[in-house]
Amino acid sequence: MMPDSALAPAVAHELVAVQPVPADRHPAAVYVASLAPGSRRTMRQALDAVAGILTSAQATAETLDWSALRYQHTQAVRAALAARYAPATANKMLAALRGALREAWRLGYVGAEEYHRAADLPAVRGSTLPRGRALTPGELRALFAAVAEDARPASRARDAALLGILYGAGVRRAEAVALDVADYDPETGALTIRRGKGNKARMMYATNGAREALAAWLRVRGSEPGPLFVPVDKAGRIVLRRLTPESVFDRLQALAKRTGISRFSPHDMRRSFISDLLDNGADLAVVQAMAGHANPATTARYDRRGERAKQRAAGLLVVPYVAQR
Repeated sequence: MMPDSALAPAVAHELVAVQPVPADRHPAAVYVASLAPGSRRTMRQALDAVAGILTSAQATAETLDWSALRYQHTQAVRAALAARYAPATANKMLAALRGALREAWRLGYVGAEEYHRAADLPAVRGSTLPRGRALTPGELRALFAAVAEDARPASRARDAALLGILYGAGVRRAEAVALDVADYDPETGALTIRRGKGNKARMMYATNGAREALAAWLRVRGSEPGPLFVPVDKAGRIVLRRLTPESVFDRLQALAKRTGISRFSPHDMRRSFISDLLDNGADLAVVQAMAGHANPATTARYDRRGERAKQRAAGLLVVPYVAQR
């Protein structure tokens, strides 16, 4: 369904750009290009949604006239987002809107006063239940068992190594596919994440099973420079090009279907990594650094221990219900 405009039709029409703008002078394009690769798709989609709200889907992020936006337009967008989306999603989309407005100012399309007024949007308040879930130890064992049954040795070794670092090192799928062979030190198990979210680099460590799985994969892949994780064709041959984030998602969905466990996302492996570390007594500040979070509150949102504690506490109550026969 196309989004309805938050503005009157005549006003909405005026926000559609008349002439195309080169990418290096386009506020939305410049903003998206400034983001880490793993964030670009999400924020581009957010800007497309904002453009659709403003123009009854007459414009996308590419064809919206960002220089024409003023406070009345952005406030209307905020109201529409607050009504249609969960607070966290609405605030992410507002962050994308502010980013594009900031680039419009930097590129000289709007003055400082117009920019600051248009970008002066309070966050959408409220909370929702945490997204995603943490996998149980039994589900993790089932996934590795399913991988071990793959008839193609290369695919079997690659997927085990991929699962190993998604859970054992908590890397995002975009970070995993961005790794090169040179980013892994077999002697120490160190993984250098060079292009993390927000363009922040960090060091992670593959230990025990994850390290063994990586060693097995490298024996099959070889030490030739290039991407660490690469496709394996139907004949079981390694193709030396970078695996895509979408292919990681598809592979995990196929494994979930094969094992019969509930659907999960690659990011749920990261949630499991954080929850299990905290559950086993790791310090929150250390886990925050391992996850690459700038704010400990972000790390805490991944923690599923509280739900287990509430479930145990609820079990302490006795409800005096007797089933009627």
